[in-house]
Amino acid sequence: MKKFLTILILAVVVFAGIFTYYHFYYSFAEGNRNGLLIRFMKKGYVFKTYEGQIIQPGLRSYPNTPVATNDFEFSVADGTIADSLMNCEGKEVVLHYVEYFARLPWRGNSKYVVDKIVLVKEPAQ
Repeated sequence: MKKFLTILILAVVVFAGIFTYYHFYYSFAEGNRNGLLIRFMKKGYVFKTYEGQIIQPGLRSYPNTPVATNDFEFSVADGTIADSLMNCEGKEVVLHYVEYFARLPWRGNSKYVVDKIVLVKEPAQ
């Protein structure tokens, strides 16, 4: 009976470890998003994280209707990338991001974490 309980506890611990890794650290998807950086800040009560938002251009669904926009909210875990983005508000940016299944409080408020700035340019006039 003691050996069975030891194996059962070990199996539960291993399963919990695999689940935690898969749920919080495994990258579900990655890609690039482009748009106009409208907001970037450092915020939080316990964990101060960097949060940002870009507006992506949308598609016209019908003739004679305005273009719809798409918001993309993201977090930044790296301080050097965050410092660079602090100076880019109002500019068009292309950001490389990694998407996780769930967020971690010290990584940010979003499950989308930007890990690289691909391009920064002034908005078209």
